[in-house]
Amino acid sequence: MNMSDEFRGVAGLPRTILKIEALLTWGAATFAFSLTGAPWWLYAALFFVPDVSFLGYLAGARIGAIAYNALHSHIAPVLLAAVGFALGAQEVLAVAAIWVAHIGFDRTLGYGLKYASGFCDTHLGPVGRKAVAS
Repeated sequence: MNMSDEFRGVAGLPRTILKIEALLTWGAATFAFSLTGAPWWLYAALFFVPDVSFLGYLAGARIGAIAYNALHSHIAPVLLAAVGFALGAQEVLAVAAIWVAHIGFDRTLGYGLKYASGFCDTHLGPVGRKAVAS
């Protein structure tokens, strides 16, 4: 199945709700970061670190999607936050909050989890040139 030809992603009200959720996630995670007492330069320095996953696309769309989804799913940062809470480590909580904030930011812009059919095919619908064409 070619996802780009058959799957158009979420549309209408559900897409709007998901984008509002993403915006609220970004805001709440940024607020949570502020509660850790970590310096704001750390937020700025680490905010785009999950985007190193783009390098996976150098190995092809399938590997790229796996790498991107691994760093843009809430699973790892939530587990990291749990470790931070368990250890009482504010630094770890700060990193987890930045990570969640990044995911919220990306999803607010419409960048969802990727399909192996290509970078532009996401669970939120097509992005980039594919979004304009659809």
